[in-house]
Amino acid sequence: MAGVLDGVDRRTKIAGHNRLELLLFHLGRRQHFGINVFKVQEVIQCPPLTNVPHSHPSVRGVANMRGKTITVMDLAMAIGQPPIQDIENAFIIITEYNRSTQGFLVGGVERIVNLTWDSIKPPPKGVGSNYMTAVTEVEDKLVEIIDVEKVLSEIIGVDETVDEAVIEESQKEEREHVPHILVIDDSSVARNQIKHTLVQIGLECTLANNGREGLDKLKEVVDADKKLRDVYDLVISDVEMPEMDGYTFTTAVREDPRMDGIYIILHTSLSGVFNQSLVEKVGANKFISKFNPDELANAVLDQLRKQASL
Repeated sequence: MAGVLDGVDRRTKIAGHNRLELLLFHLGRRQHFGINVFKVQEVIQCPPLTNVPHSHPSVRGVANMRGKTITVMDLAMAIGQPPIQDIENAFIIITEYNRSTQGFLVGGVERIVNLTWDSIKPPPKGVGSNYMTAVTEVEDKLVEIIDVEKVLSEIIGVDETVDEAVIEESQKEEREHVPHILVIDDSSVARNQIKHTLVQIGLECTLANNGREGLDKLKEVVDADKKLRDVYDLVISDVEMPEMDGYTFTTAVREDPRMDGIYIILHTSLSGVFNQSLVEKVGANKFISKFNPDELANAVLDQLRKQASL
């Protein structure tokens, strides 16, 4: 796989045009899976792993790479499949999710394919794994996209509790109405994490599964000749989503004068300077890396205070 990720910086420039590139891999069986190249730091042949006593069963050990210790998770085990057997010939996909670096043990890595987000579809209801967040087809073969946030939540755990001081401060707010937030994310785990955060600070929310669904909800309001801010106080949107990504969603909102002034927070496991510049380019108001409940709660409360003072 030498050179498979050469040119990642160039490839990430397709983001913002409703396009992505998937790194295809398998877990020891025929089924193919995909992961966004932008999440991937490196692909390596599996090195010797050091066992971690009392760790989650899906954690196969830790690897030392360039002076850094990386937890290696068996992705097959994590989604309920038999563990990877031939570790010596397996690969580790080093990724960055939710402000941390981790390695996913996979049976083999195939290649990179260039796709549009509208070719990435939500999984059919009642079909496939509970860990599937989207599907697509490459050369007539089904490719599953795993809900990595669900995997990490189950293996590593995520603290969803908002600090008591933040909650107490939010309870002091004098509001004419209970603020209502539109939350857009394709991961059921991520949606519930955001919802739980907002509920703790006394807010209400409506959930949407992807950018297109979120845009439709906003259009329903303005098509009925209602003011958008009378229904939604602000929007929190993921970036990576089937059918329409967060960048394209934001661009579509900014191009519709009826939606002028709605505040958009892009809340994503993607990170980096590149994303920040693209956030500004498409017209989002703020970029927050997943997932810190206090940071998200404070960002929402700060904006609600500003809007209330206008």
